[in-house]
Formats: sequence, C-alpha cells, structure tokens
Amino acid sequence: MSNAPTPAAPPPPAYGAPISLPQAAIVMAAAEAEAARNGWAMTFAIVDSGANLVMLHRMDGCQIGSVEVAIGKAATSAKFRRATRAFQESLAGGGVALRMLNMPGLLPLEGAIPILSGGKLIGAIGASGMSSAQDHQAAEAGIKALG
Repeated sequence: MSNAPTPAAPPPPAYGAPISLPQAAIVMAAAEAEAARNGWAMTFAIVDSGANLVMLHRMDGCQIGSVEVAIGKAATSAKFRRATRAFQESLAGGGVALRMLNMPGLLPLEGAIPILSGGKLIGAIGASGMSSAQDHQAAEAGIKALG
C-alpha cells in the first residue's frame, strides 16, 4: 500500500467574458438537435458567466416544470464552475455530502455543463425533461458544437 498523497484535483476554470448570443445559439441548436434525434422533449437554458439567463427554449411537449429545473441546473454549473454531475455523484455517497443540500443556489442534478472558451468559463447549459443522464447527453452535444 502506498503512502503517496492523493493528487489534488485541477482548479476549476476561471471566469471569462459572458457568452455571446451567437455562441449561445450554436450551443442551443446542437442540444436541441440531439434531443430531437432521440425523440426527447426537453427544455434548455443557457446562462452567462455570471449565471444570468441568456437563452431558454422549451421544446413542444416538454413539461412546464422543466423550465425552472433547466435554469437552476445551468446557474448551478456556472456559479460553481463544474458540471452538475459532480454534485449528483457526491450526494449518492451520502454522509457528509448531504450537507450540500443546504447550500443556497445549488441544484445537484446531472444535466448542466460549463461552457468554456479559451479555457475560461463563459456560461453554462442546463437541460431538463428526461433522465439526468439523457439531460447531460443533450447538453454535452451542445457544448461539443461550440468547439
């Protein structure tokens, strides 16, 4: 058994300039295309680097409750500079991780990913309407489109 220290996690990305509307449109179109390709009715929210809503689309047939969930996921991802999957996985372990349920402005559900440009966080996309893994898949398709 090794006594070597566990390597530290890399620091989260620095905040950058807010995402532009054309950039948000690219991310949104790709996320919606992924949802449509799979027959998923979803809602997508894109926030800027300050967690302010830039764009919101609710696809036909998606439940109304997904609007607030998508916004909350996106804001959580931007404010805490990480994918919301990390919070969901931490909670699954229980114990002291349950304390995060009392953190203001935290929605610990998978389905939101930071949007980076030049290594800096310019915004985040949140998805809601399907399972958490499917929400993440659609959001990730949006991120990949921006390059």
